[in-house]
Amino acid sequence: MTAPDPVPGPSPVPAPGRDPAADRRRALNMLPYGDRVMLIGRADVWGWLRLGWRDYCRHPGRSTAYGAVFVLLGYGLVFGLKALGMLYLITPMIAGFLLIAPLLALGFYALSRDAEQGRPPSLWRALNAWQDNSFHVITAGLLLMLFMMIWVRIAALIFALFFPYTALTWHAAFEALLTPDGLLFLAVGTVVGGGMAVIGFTFSAFSLPLLLDRRVDAFAAGYLSGLAVLANPGPMLLWAAVIAGLTGIGLLTGFLGLMITLPVLGHATWYAYRRVIRWE
Repeated sequence: MTAPDPVPGPSPVPAPGRDPAADRRRALNMLPYGDRVMLIGRADVWGWLRLGWRDYCRHPGRSTAYGAVFVLLGYGLVFGLKALGMLYLITPMIAGFLLIAPLLALGFYALSRDAEQGRPPSLWRALNAWQDNSFHVITAGLLLMLFMMIWVRIAALIFALFFPYTALTWHAAFEALLTPDGLLFLAVGTVVGGGMAVIGFTFSAFSLPLLLDRRVDAFAAGYLSGLAVLANPGPMLLWAAVIAGLTGIGLLTGFLGLMITLPVLGHATWYAYRRVIRWE
């Protein structure tokens, strides 16, 4: 005796597809100030660069003059370390420079803000932009400088751990890097430095433009910057790579290229902030 054929039931209704962007939006709205953070795509990054280049071309003299300040700081750093016999610190100091660059780029944000508001850009106003929210800008600057100093000390400590009997001089450090231990040191230093860079970028990507634009404190600005970066990991990873790439090009030209690349990045950062964080 054969079993009866099963009675066909209703076809299962496919579950509706989940929208990752909607899920992220709901998660953001549950956090303090989360509703002020916008979700973006990778195409936005190239839009910021186009706007940054546009602003540079609108007032190249002022932007280049402000960018020349970075070049002079770079030369001063190199000659100062050479005079002190501490050229071995040049690599971590350059990495540290990238950590505090958002603070130094405050003038570029001010120039782009003038252009956005229809005012004639002013180099004097750019140089004094920190006074718009002086206490909290200074607080953010001190925190970034402290972070840079911690990174430099960590870099020196890693070197001492790998080469405890090697003097911290330029020639000794260069010769040590050519050994197998030197390659391992570079790998560890790169991982640790990359981690520090991620932390620094996360909390400073938008905090300085926000401090210029609104009278908020440095910690609230850092929190909002971190929230915006974590909410948009893909685009912000691309933005970080663009910043590192253009800055690297500027450094490889003996710092001279920084007079162009840093103004473009600075102007673009203002528009990145305006796109990602909505205060109204």
